[in-house]
Amino acid sequence: MATGTPQLCTYTSLLFVLFNSDVYHCQPFSIPFQQPSGCGSDQFFDISRLSCAKCGLNQITSIAGTSCVCQTGFRAVSNNGGPLSCEICPSDTKQGVTKDGFDCIRCPGDLNEDGTCHCPTGSILVERGIDGSLLEEGRCESCIGENPSFTVPDVSGGRCVRCQQSFIDTSLSCACSPTNLASGGLCFSSSNLPTPVASNINFAQLAILVQSLWFTEHLQSSAAACLMFYNLTACQALGNMCVMNMNAISSVSNDACGLFGTVFRTTAALGSVQTISYWRMNLPWLYYGDQPGLASRVLYAEPFPASFSFRGAAQNRKIQLVAAVYNARGDFLKWENIAGGTLQLCPDTSARLNAAYTFGTTYHQSCFLPVSKLLAAFPEPFFYDLYMDFSDANEEKRLWAVPVLNRNLQFNGQFVNQGDNLNNWYLTRRIFLVDTLSGRETALTDQPKVIRVATSIRIGFKLVRNTRKGEIYPPLLTVSYTDVLITDVDTQTVPVFFALEYEMDTSEAQVQTDIALGVLGGLSVLYSLLKTASWKRRVASPLIDLETILKFLLFYAGDLGNVFFAVTFGTGLYWLIFFKDITQHCSALSLTRLKKETMCIFKCINFICLYLLFVFFQAVQFLHKLINQISIDIFFIDWERPKGKEFKSVEGGGATKRIASPVSIWRTYFVANEWNEIQTIRKINPAFQVIAVLFFLEVVGFSNLALRDPSSRLSRDPGSYTAPWSLILRFGVTTATWLVIGFAQMMFFTVFYERYVKDKIKQFVDLCSMSNISVLLMSNRCFGYYIHGRSVHGHADTNMEEINANFKREAENLCGQRGLLPNTDVQTFQIAISSKLRQQYDRILEPLTRRNGPSRLLDSTADSFEQSAKTYHTMNRFLTSTIDHAHPDMDYIVKDKLLLERVIGMELMEPLDKSIFYNDDSHSFSDVLFYGNEASLLIFDTLFFCVVDLGTQDLVLAAILTFVQQTVSMYNWKRDCSL
Repeated sequence: MATGTPQLCTYTSLLFVLFNSDVYHCQPFSIPFQQPSGCGSDQFFDISRLSCAKCGLNQITSIAGTSCVCQTGFRAVSNNGGPLSCEICPSDTKQGVTKDGFDCIRCPGDLNEDGTCHCPTGSILVERGIDGSLLEEGRCESCIGENPSFTVPDVSGGRCVRCQQSFIDTSLSCACSPTNLASGGLCFSSSNLPTPVASNINFAQLAILVQSLWFTEHLQSSAAACLMFYNLTACQALGNMCVMNMNAISSVSNDACGLFGTVFRTTAALGSVQTISYWRMNLPWLYYGDQPGLASRVLYAEPFPASFSFRGAAQNRKIQLVAAVYNARGDFLKWENIAGGTLQLCPDTSARLNAAYTFGTTYHQSCFLPVSKLLAAFPEPFFYDLYMDFSDANEEKRLWAVPVLNRNLQFNGQFVNQGDNLNNWYLTRRIFLVDTLSGRETALTDQPKVIRVATSIRIGFKLVRNTRKGEIYPPLLTVSYTDVLITDVDTQTVPVFFALEYEMDTSEAQVQTDIALGVLGGLSVLYSLLKTASWKRRVASPLIDLETILKFLLFYAGDLGNVFFAVTFGTGLYWLIFFKDITQHCSALSLTRLKKETMCIFKCINFICLYLLFVFFQAVQFLHKLINQISIDIFFIDWERPKGKEFKSVEGGGATKRIASPVSIWRTYFVANEWNEIQTIRKINPAFQVIAVLFFLEVVGFSNLALRDPSSRLSRDPGSYTAPWSLILRFGVTTATWLVIGFAQMMFFTVFYERYVKDKIKQFVDLCSMSNISVLLMSNRCFGYYIHGRSVHGHADTNMEEINANFKREAENLCGQRGLLPNTDVQTFQIAISSKLRQQYDRILEPLTRRNGPSRLLDSTADSFEQSAKTYHTMNRFLTSTIDHAHPDMDYIVKDKLLLERVIGMELMEPLDKSIFYNDDSHSFSDVLFYGNEASLLIFDTLFFCVVDLGTQDLVLAAILTFVQQTVSMYNWKRDCSL
């Protein structure tokens, strides 16, 4: 018990300490933010503590600010990168400090600001003997700047070295005489170059001039050294400064490009490099001449001496671009392959960046880059001379210079390269990506006032016209620079764009398109005239009036829309097949040319115009068909007769009378309902059509065929580059997919479904026969269709047993046939009625037409209903009697149509005295239904799908809206049948 009490006290004390100390509580993990520039003169920035620390005794902060050095008059005792120890030099004997800072020495003269000994100009300070021993007193030794030594102190002032050769050659000493000019560490005669030089940079987009420190320090010396001493590095530096000045050509002779031109003309006697007249010896190649009109000769005088192919042993799919790279001082750095993002400022994966150099792939890349990143990545510009790599006939590697179209180049203050007229262009050679150097005014380490960025780089390829060897013209690099005034580097961004594009001369294709449009357009005029003449005959109108002209225009709009569809679809399918290199043989073109022609996407102006016209005309045609359909007269003829008589009470009295038993109207209603149902029957299933098209385009990957690359692979790696899609190819892919699936459904419906499953058109004709109902369809005033549904059994309003017995007799051929004529089965007819018959028809309907609308729009009052019923019975008796030849003056004949009449769609014989019933085994009455207009509906659906897809670039949305459009069209097409 005696030892337990002290232990308990100890534990209690420890708990009290823990509860009241920072160990128990949460420790803070934040530190104050400090920068080296914020430390005082007696402090340094401790890189381990990330904060300012006080220097030791007799110490001050270094220039870098991250360490301490001894004060003036003090030497370092020890300095191993850690704590520094300093002691004062004796003030009576050795008041100076050696340059290494570890010893004190007696100075021969005054002291410098840092405590070292001072020597006069042209002398060096000697502190140690030959063996390295420290002298008692330092000596100032003069360098001999005359013949024969020609020496001057080096940069450190510790030894004499030979002075620059230009001083010796010009002044015969190391001092540049007053009659000469010293600049950039050189001495040269001022008689050959203009002085002073223009060291300002014109940033034309911002309309400001910047006094460039780099130009001030290096322009004159580089020009002089290049001209007088043929200094290769100086010549390259001069060319770089001309490129930084946008290769400006003007009458000014003292700017960078003016000085380059002076040197170029002065050194003409030196000859050219590599037999290229534009490339002067010792100078960089900057221009393709200084006269307009040379661009066409450079670009299209001769093709590139190598071709591209995608199959076989000579397969060549990669664009090999290399560049000679120089820095701003004119030093040659390296040969660099243009791949992996050399010219692409936007960051991306290597696979996506290198996809640009697969021949035939249209490549677009764009992004926004922060100015701070550009300043950090490009402290000075790099300059590129681009070449295209190829092998000659001897398999020797050679380079073809790539011309540059600098959109910012000015000729006498005019931006001559910004237009499309290549006769005004001035082509150049050298480019840079980012220039942060020329815009610095006070110090090369300061932030520039303005920077220049290559915000748009396009490399374009053009196919040689009518080539059979897969040849192209030399590529053209088009660059546009943007001047950026630095205001806030943390928030400013610059848009950047890079592209590889392909072009071909499409004049031949456009001529062929124009020929096709001309021929087919002319045929469509004739066909529209023929349809107008047929319509005139069917409406029995001999005069050419305004309605006739309007009808012709509507027919012509529909036919011309079909022509435009054929041309646009043919164009899209042609480029789809050839661009994707799906086929291997072509009767007119060799395989190589076939591949090459497919690599180019031409301007789509004509295609877009055709497509818009096609959209408009197809819409007109669809509305025309809809209006014609809703204006058709339909009458259901009931052949049923009363079976007997019945007694009926007379209104107003108690008497009764015997009248014929009424015939049930339900059979007519049933047939009318079935007619309403078959109005929207189609040979394709709209839902399946939309789903199947979406499946093949999106899931299988047919939509990838619309990309502007030569690959025909349906599946693509998600991590690979995806080329932009082509309007023509996308239209070709979607249209072909929609039509192929649609025609496949139509073939299945016609060949299999209607034959072995269900034929609703024939079933409707059978239903009419079973119901003892005929159908009269008047699509025009004197033309229409007739479905003969008169029962061979005499009546159809009976019980089940009798109907079954009637079917058995018909199956066993114990009764007559269903046809209109005896011993025939033809029940459907095209009819051309006489004017007299039509007049009687209109006379019967007159009581209804006087009420300003069809019967279904009349008020449902008792009087109007009785009038409608009376008109119906009158019309029914008239039509049945007419079909039974009860009216000799309105009789008809039955005949077959001539082959020519079937082909041209017009009846050659006019029904003057008698109406004509044409036998129609093909059930052409379906022409007033969806069923008979499937081709037009399929084209319209294709059009609608493509319009939505091309407008939204969303296949799923296009599929949904197309299905909605199909549903709405089917709903609107249906209409109530009038009796």
